[in-house]
Amino acid sequence: MVSQAVHDFSGIFAPRLGGRLITAAGALAHYAPKEAYHDTQPPEMVVQPTSIEEVQDIVRHAARLGITLVGWGAGTSLEGNAAATRGGIAVDFSLMNKITEVSGEDLLCVVEPGVTREQLNADLRDSGLFFPVDPGANATLGGMISTRASGTTTVRYGSMRDNVLALKVVLPDGRLIKTGTRARKSAAGYDLTHLFTGSEGTLGLIVEATLRLHPRPEATLAAIWDFSSEQGAIDTVAMAIQCGITPARMEFLDRSAVDACNRMSALGLPDRPMLFLEFHGSSAEVDAQLAMVEGIGRDLGGGNLQYAKTEEDRNRLWRARHQALPAARALRVGSVAWVTDICVPISKLGGAMAHARGLIDAAGLVAPMLGHVGDGNFHVFFILDPKAPDEWSRASAVNKAMIEYAIAAGGTSTGEHGIGLGKRQALLDEHGSDAVALMRTIKQAIDPMNIMNPGKIFMDGEE
Repeated sequence: MVSQAVHDFSGIFAPRLGGRLITAAGALAHYAPKEAYHDTQPPEMVVQPTSIEEVQDIVRHAARLGITLVGWGAGTSLEGNAAATRGGIAVDFSLMNKITEVSGEDLLCVVEPGVTREQLNADLRDSGLFFPVDPGANATLGGMISTRASGTTTVRYGSMRDNVLALKVVLPDGRLIKTGTRARKSAAGYDLTHLFTGSEGTLGLIVEATLRLHPRPEATLAAIWDFSSEQGAIDTVAMAIQCGITPARMEFLDRSAVDACNRMSALGLPDRPMLFLEFHGSSAEVDAQLAMVEGIGRDLGGGNLQYAKTEEDRNRLWRARHQALPAARALRVGSVAWVTDICVPISKLGGAMAHARGLIDAAGLVAPMLGHVGDGNFHVFFILDPKAPDEWSRASAVNKAMIEYAIAAGGTSTGEHGIGLGKRQALLDEHGSDAVALMRTIKQAIDPMNIMNPGKIFMDGEE
C-alpha cells in the first residue's frame, strides 16, 4: 500500500524519470536486503537518478512531503543497513556509475557512488594503479563508504576510512556539500569526510567520492598453509604482525570451513585449519616475507606450505577462500546464512576465536569461521534452518556472547558489517550512553526530520 505522500511524489517525478521510477511489486521485491538475516520489507518506490542535480531534486521533494529515503548500492546489507523499515523511497545509484577522473600523478580517482570496486579495478588495469579495499563482494563504492567497509587487504592498505579523500554529499534538505580535498592531509576544521564515511546513509546521500589509489606491486606471491591447530595458525599471524611483516592479505579458515569447501568443490585440502597469505612488493621482498612467516609458523604446527606467483596459480590457491560462504550454505540444503563478525586486538584473536568455537559447539550449531586475521577481524557463518526458531535463538545467544567478549577484550562489535538493525544494542554496550547520545545529537542536527535511513544505528525511539 503506497502512502499518500509517496503517491504525491510519484505524480511529480513519474513524468521526469519515466522507467527510472519503479513501483511494480515484483521489481520492488529486489530492493529488500539480499544477505541480511532480519525480517525486512521492500520500499514503496525506487528511483534511479543519473545526476547529482536529480538527487538533490528528489531529496528536496521527499523532505517537503516527509518521505523517508534509503540509499541503495549492491544491497548486500548484512545487518539490514539498507532495509526500508518505514517504507518510503529507495534511491538506487546503479545508473550513477561513471569513473569521472583518474589522476596517476596524484594517485587518486573520482567516482560516482554506483561504481563497483571490480569495475574500478578493471578500468585501472592498464594504468599501473589499483584500488585495494576488497570486502569479498563486488560492492558499490558508495555502499562501501557508507558502511566504512574493509576486507581482505586491510592489514596492508587500510579500510575505506583510510582510502577516502573527499566526498560530495546531498544533505536531508537537498543541499550539496563538499568534504575533504585532493590533498593527502588537512587540518582545516572538523573531519566531515570521515563523519559521513560509516554513517550508513543516516546523514545524507553520497553522490561523488575522491578515492586514494595505489601502485600495482611489482610482484605478488600467494600461499596456503595448513596447520595442526587453529591456535597455531592464529599465533603465526599474531607473531608475524608483531615482527613488522606487512602482508597484503592474511586469511584464515577453520576446520569446518575447509571441510565445507572440500565437500562442495572436491578441492582435496587437508582436513586442517588453513592460512591464506598474499604478499606484495618486489620479487625479493615477497620471497623474504614468505620466508620470515614460514620461519615463525614451522614451530607452531605449520604443515605443507604451497605458494604461487602467476595470476592463474594464485587464483587456484585462493579458490577455497573465495568459495567459503556458498560452501557453508551448501552444508545444509534449504538453509539460511546469518553472517556476523567481531574484531579484537591482534593479541586477543586466538582467545576470541577459541571462545566463539566453544560457544558454537556447545549450542549444537553448524557455523564455519573465517577471518581477515591480519587485522583481528573474523566472521562466523551461522547456517540455520529458516523454520527452526530454536536454532535462531541459540545463534542469537552465541552472537551476543561473542560481542560481549570482543568489547571486554578492547575490541568492537563489528569490524566490517556496520550497526544497521542488528547491532544497535551492541553500539550502546560498546560506546556507552553518553557517546551514543552525542551521535544522536549529530543525527538530529543534520536530519531533524529523520528521513535519512531511519531506524538504523540507534534503537527505536532514540533517533
